[in-house]
Amino acid sequence: MCSLKNRVLTNIAFCFFFSFLYAFSQPYVIKHLNFIEDLELIIGSAAKLPARWTGIQNVDKDIPILILAGHADSQGIAGAGTPGEAVDKYGLNPMNPDITDELFWNLKLQASIVQLGKKRGLDIRSYDPGIRNIDDANDSRTNWSVGKEFAKKGGYPIEIHFDSYGKHGIGAGLIPPFFEVPNTIDESIARKFGRFPILFRGGLGAPRRQIRILEIGKLEGFLEKKLRNIKTRQKTINFISHEIVQALLSGINRQVIFNPTLDDDDTFLPAIYL
Repeated sequence: MCSLKNRVLTNIAFCFFFSFLYAFSQPYVIKHLNFIEDLELIIGSAAKLPARWTGIQNVDKDIPILILAGHADSQGIAGAGTPGEAVDKYGLNPMNPDITDELFWNLKLQASIVQLGKKRGLDIRSYDPGIRNIDDANDSRTNWSVGKEFAKKGGYPIEIHFDSYGKHGIGAGLIPPFFEVPNTIDESIARKFGRFPILFRGGLGAPRRQIRILEIGKLEGFLEKKLRNIKTRQKTINFISHEIVQALLSGINRQVIFNPTLDDDDTFLPAIYL
């Protein structure tokens, strides 16, 4: 009887101990599970459009890369950057009253990508016109003009964007350049973020100037909350930057598997556009 009583007391003690340990550990567990480093979970789904191009053009190992912040030169123009779901739908204050929330995050991400890219050995730089409302798209100070000249010299210019929220946006993905065969960096980024058709909306201004556009994801929901939360903001930016830089490196080093069968209708531009 004494032995049975001792076993019961021992079991109760063990149960109490593990219950206490579980309860004590919950804040720690929740804290560390609160930010799950899964790209699709953070940025949302990729664009679901019929894009069948394949980036097969090799690039030089030391190709210079230019990171542009989308809408950095066009804040006075209608439609130049989404205000985001938090501001436009739920009435929260903008991150900076002088610019859209999209540009605010574009600039933060631009700086982070360049900083990390340099640490990883990339020949990478950024450009910021500094003037937020250049009316003439062909002004030499605009993203488009600087990116176009960079591309002419053999560089890889890419403009970072966040897509509109809700039904106004499409999702994450890369829009490749308009008049050249997509390269291995384009393919690497598209494998990670998704891809848009080359002729998306008839051909946007940046791709017509050989500037890629990377839509990170819709500025809404989980992604926007992680960006706006001061506790997770920098980690979110760092994580997305890491994914972009890793895609750049993989594309340069051709660390992606290619399908040798290409789709003629979207791999190269129709003759009418050449």
